[in-house]
Amino acid sequence: QVQLAESGGGLVQAGGSLRLSCAASGSIVNIVAMGWYRQAPGKQRELVARFIGGTSTNYADSVKGRFTISRDNAKNTLYLQMNSLKPEDTGVYFCSALRTSGLGYWGQGTQVTVSS
Repeated sequence: QVQLAESGGGLVQAGGSLRLSCAASGSIVNIVAMGWYRQAPGKQRELVARFIGGTSTNYADSVKGRFTISRDNAKNTLYLQMNSLKPEDTGVYFCSALRTSGLGYWGQGTQVTVSS
């Protein structure tokens, strides 16, 4: 089992910044991908940013140039630095981890609200 605990969400004005953290614990082996997803009210969960294979990254087009995903392997922690936030970035942000076996894990999410 892998446990993922997100933190760092909150309320921010448009143009502001937030840094999300995801602390991973448990059996952190054979993880092929880790990343951030978000779900806005009434919408499907979507990819925000992720690491694949340890170093490669994917970003949603809507966040490129504004968000940066990073990790601290010594702390088993994943981060998402979010700058120039927009109201459309509002949603619940989830941390995810995927094993090579295809088994996936999700955190409980952290709310991000961007006011205009």
